[in-house]
Amino acid sequence: MASDHEVIKSPNNLKSKVKVDGPKAVDQMVLARAEAVITDLAGEYLEWVEGDLAKIQKACDSLVAAPTSKEPLELIYQISHGIKGQGGSFGYQLMTVLGDKLCLYIEKLEDVGAREADVIRLHIDGMRLVISKRIEGDGGEIGAELLKGLSSVTAKSLN
Repeated sequence: MASDHEVIKSPNNLKSKVKVDGPKAVDQMVLARAEAVITDLAGEYLEWVEGDLAKIQKACDSLVAAPTSKEPLELIYQISHGIKGQGGSFGYQLMTVLGDKLCLYIEKLEDVGAREADVIRLHIDGMRLVISKRIEGDGGEIGAELLKGLSSVTAKSLN
């Protein structure tokens, strides 16, 4: 039987470019020290993100009080963008996903009213839950349910 398609396997060129031994090799000691620094900063991450969550909550309260104001929405976006960038580095991949989803939602908004402010608040509540319960990684079943619920309310809000 003749096939109507052809599978092309591309070579793994990256493997040939990364040296594990020799003069241009990745220094395993440097890599181990970098990983240790990230591990040591994990406790500080929780302090940083709790501070960020307090700021983002305050901005959300301002948004709810004055939905047409651009300042709180911009601040919420900036903070959630920072949360998106840090979470996975410290073992909180769900925070990265939540920060990303909130950024994407804000980018899609044309106007902000009570409903949109509520959806933003729900994203922030989700982040606060992850940190208060110390839900690491992708959150497993809890993380999946949280993301499913947020996706549902986000979709309804944008339609």
